[in-house]
Amino acid sequence: MPQILRLTCFKIPEAAHIQEALRKYETLTQDAVKDGKPYIQSAGASQTYDDPRNGGHTLVARTTFASKEDMDFYDNECEAHQSLKAVLKGKVAGPPLILYMDA
Repeated sequence: MPQILRLTCFKIPEAAHIQEALRKYETLTQDAVKDGKPYIQSAGASQTYDDPRNGGHTLVARTTFASKEDMDFYDNECEAHQSLKAVLKGKVAGPPLILYMDA
């Protein structure tokens, strides 16, 4: 089964809120646990360059999962993901763009 690479593109207008999101992504691989063990293979985020081609997206997160099932767990059950969503609630302009593919 191939690994899943997920890219999540956010439109976060405030620079301070972008920094909050970056800090959450720095610890995501340790914070996210499934059956008592970390399950996200890698995670990180970067601020985008100010460029009209980015469509207003200011932050891109990269997350790698061992399987689609692990990504589904992240979306539906992961407490660390819920915590990340809580930090960003009300700070993101519109829903994020989420792309995923075989790594």
